Amino acid sequence: MESLPEFIDAHKEQARCFVTNRRFGVKQGMNEQWMVLLVGFSAYLIGSIPVGFLVARAKGINIKLVGSGNIGATNITRSLGLFWGATVGVVDFLKGFLPALFIQRYFTQDWLVFLLCLLPVIGHIFPLWLNFKGGKGVATIFGIIAAFFGLPFFFAFLVIWFIVVKLVNVMSLVNLVMALLFPLAFWIKFKDLPHVLFGLILSLIIWWSHRKNLQRLIAGKENRIAK
Repeated sequence: MESLPEFIDAHKEQARCFVTNRRFGVKQGMNEQWMVLLVGFSAYLIGSIPVGFLVARAKGINIKLVGSGNIGATNITRSLGLFWGATVGVVDFLKGFLPALFIQRYFTQDWLVFLLCLLPVIGHIFPLWLNFKGGKGVATIFGIIAAFFGLPFFFAFLVIWFIVVKLVNVMSLVNLVMALLFPLAFWIKFKDLPHVLFGLILSLIIWWSHRKNLQRLIAGKENRIAK
């Protein structure tokens, strides 16, 4: 049986690595700097996959020249129908949901989690493959919301969102209004300022990406889902 000094010496390096990793917000056994870079770059690349563009391209359509020119689920629905629009929406949702689940599992500091979770959204809005001109990021942000709040809450949110969309029939208006609720929702669940600020950032991203829609809404010229 090894003595106490031998036990301490044998586990000293492991303890040092654990303390260092915890300080950087990464759980035990990870090389923090490389892991942050790898996860961040991967999250951006996943977010930048232009699903709507690829689906439309497979159907022989350049979606950037059709409808609003946006590669998101709404324009796909108008151009290719509900099935393909829903398909694009689900995949764009997963681009935010799956990375956010992984990030919350392996990182511990709030600021690092928030920063890394934003990267799929940045990738979606500014995709490398389309000269940094992508979608509006709504479905991807919804995926992040689901990862933070859980699927039961998100499905309830989605039902409300769907009902309002059917009643209003203007997707951009619904997205803008629902985005205003993000900071409040984060406060109700987490009750701390960092999460509220993260919710505010997500809300501001949606408002920024819908700035042209907002201009059309004010002018009364915004497109409806069904004409």
